[in-house]
Amino acid sequence: MATRTRLQTIDADAHVVESERTWDYLEPSEEKYRPRLFTTPDDHTKTYWVVDDKIAGLRLPNLSDYDLEQFSEFAGRNVVTPQAAREMDDVELRLKHMDELGIDIQVLHNTLWIEQVTTKPAADVALCGSWNRWLAHIWKQGEGRLRWSCLVPTTSLPDAVDQMRFAKENGAVAVCMRPIEGNLSLTDPYFYPIFEEASKLDMAIAIHIANGNPANCELHRSFPEGLTARSFAMFRGPTVVACHTLLLSRMHEDFPTLRWGFIEASCEWIPWIYREASRRFTGEGRPFPVDAFREFGIFVTCQTDEDLAYVLKYAGEHSLVIGTDYGHFDPSSEVDAITIFRQNQDISEESKERILHHNPKALYNL
Repeated sequence: MATRTRLQTIDADAHVVESERTWDYLEPSEEKYRPRLFTTPDDHTKTYWVVDDKIAGLRLPNLSDYDLEQFSEFAGRNVVTPQAAREMDDVELRLKHMDELGIDIQVLHNTLWIEQVTTKPAADVALCGSWNRWLAHIWKQGEGRLRWSCLVPTTSLPDAVDQMRFAKENGAVAVCMRPIEGNLSLTDPYFYPIFEEASKLDMAIAIHIANGNPANCELHRSFPEGLTARSFAMFRGPTVVACHTLLLSRMHEDFPTLRWGFIEASCEWIPWIYREASRRFTGEGRPFPVDAFREFGIFVTCQTDEDLAYVLKYAGEHSLVIGTDYGHFDPSSEVDAITIFRQNQDISEESKERILHHNPKALYNL
């Protein structure tokens, strides 16, 4: 009897955490844009990136291994990762940890750009370029196991296209986009040059939870609710809305081969979005595909504690992927997600294979 080939396990949502070494890839003429890292005097765990004399983007608290272990025990989810692995100072250590977790390939996303970093085109080009060159260097050390979503300076579209081409040649499999970019939505025609180039390069668009509208972020920060509630509204909410907007748009007609990944927003909202879009299609006299997410090239990351059997009725068998959120310790993070997912008794082994291998392979063209 023929031996069955083992399928590679693909972690569709893993991270690199930027450090001061990330900016060593700036060109000499771009050093004036180097972000600076500051620490809060009364709390050594709180650090901030400063760009153009302003706090910018996201910097995770600087937690020790003991702190992460305590957090994991409290949260009931393993979020412990070695600092040298999550900041990519030791790529070999990262690969070794992946082996321990049963992961063959990770697709790496940024951490800093969850919020707007700069509005200055020259700084935007410089910082995205340095990050992309850093990831290219990591990919070259990663034995083909560390793929990534590139950053694009949306303030300068010609430079964005150039950086996409460089990224494609150096291991990138997607273009990272925020669901809101300044005052523009994801489907705004302004971004068409990016989508056209992504189609040519056969790269996915990875819409990671984020919010590139500072006013919207500050609005939610002004609310009295705790940080967890505010971050849901700031980052996950816009990502779900962007998926709904994409379904209702004509993007699948303008870019029929383009694939869209909605990353780290969980997936139990899919039935709601599916029904909402279906009703609006009907109201416009448009037929709504039964397998709409597959038809429109949309993929969504799931989490281990979700009712996947129910979600699959709406998402279809070809649209869910899973990620560990490696390197972070927010509500989406679960370093052991792959192992826990394999123990799920509510869905078939065939569905598990699709979510762990076939679907992320299709999304990222691996």
